[in-house]
Amino acid sequence: MPIVQINTESMLHKPAPYVDLLRKAGFEVRYPRNPQLGRGGCDEQTVIEELQDVSATIATAERYTQHVIASLPQLRVIARSGVGYDQVDVESATEHRVAVTITPTGNHEAVAELALALLFAVAKRIRPGDIAVHQGEWPRTILTPIRTKTLGILGLGRIGRSIAVRAIALGMNVIAHEMYPDQNFVAQHEIELVDFDSLLSRSDFITIHAPLTEETRGLLNKNAFGKMKEGAALINTARGGIVVESDLHEALTSGHLSAAGLDVFQQEPPSLDNPLLALDCVVTTPHIAGSDEISLEKVGIEAAECIVKLHRGQWPEGAVVNNELKAGWKWA
Repeated sequence: MPIVQINTESMLHKPAPYVDLLRKAGFEVRYPRNPQLGRGGCDEQTVIEELQDVSATIATAERYTQHVIASLPQLRVIARSGVGYDQVDVESATEHRVAVTITPTGNHEAVAELALALLFAVAKRIRPGDIAVHQGEWPRTILTPIRTKTLGILGLGRIGRSIAVRAIALGMNVIAHEMYPDQNFVAQHEIELVDFDSLLSRSDFITIHAPLTEETRGLLNKNAFGKMKEGAALINTARGGIVVESDLHEALTSGHLSAAGLDVFQQEPPSLDNPLLALDCVVTTPHIAGSDEISLEKVGIEAAECIVKLHRGQWPEGAVVNNELKAGWKWA
């Protein structure tokens, strides 16, 4: 009986439709001995030991390096519970004929909601206000409006489009930088497409919804922050590696940027001495943007369906990263 191991921490040992789907398809469902495997902090040998005899994984932040993939000859599918796959060496996966899948329609609305929550938190100074009241203070701070402000969206994929419609409903002016935009969506919602420098200089809030690639790694750096509007705020629910944290800290402490809302960090969990954590103008959440009750179930089902289809020799169109494996795909 082939084994599927569910590593996503929020899905562990829970009765759910995706578990039933896998079992009905003839899979044994297993969970990691180390429940924090999916946080991504385990070394290669630990990952290899955890995945012995496993045919497919519902994966999250654990790293599938060249060595890990080469050491797991029985592994056929890495089904990412989300849309990011920067923790997977896709070239090595393709070389070993391991399909890498994502869940493109599962959690975009959840991420958009949390990004918007962080935007509200920084604009309305929720964190410093909460701290002040708990300390017996009663500051009457003038808050930043959201209506009439310009939201710059870096990446107009499913998540970016989801936050765009929400921001427009709030009365925001929305601009976006996207290399391959959905032109029908852009026209329907009258979104202005701009180059990267224009996005930086014109936005009151910038929200990141781009994948972590060699092109985007460190994209938000000292140079970029210097081009941002004075008093602007940054929201990142994408990947920590897109932002150079030391440069962000400098931009915040200098007063050039007013605030940041961060769901992701370069190192996760961040160390307690990360200087960003000492700033009241920084609102943080523990990389949970895509994890609400609805999205977790949808993501789990979508990942499980990818595994089941691939096991049956079917190809889950639009969900496989290394699509070159389609020709001649076999599970065995």
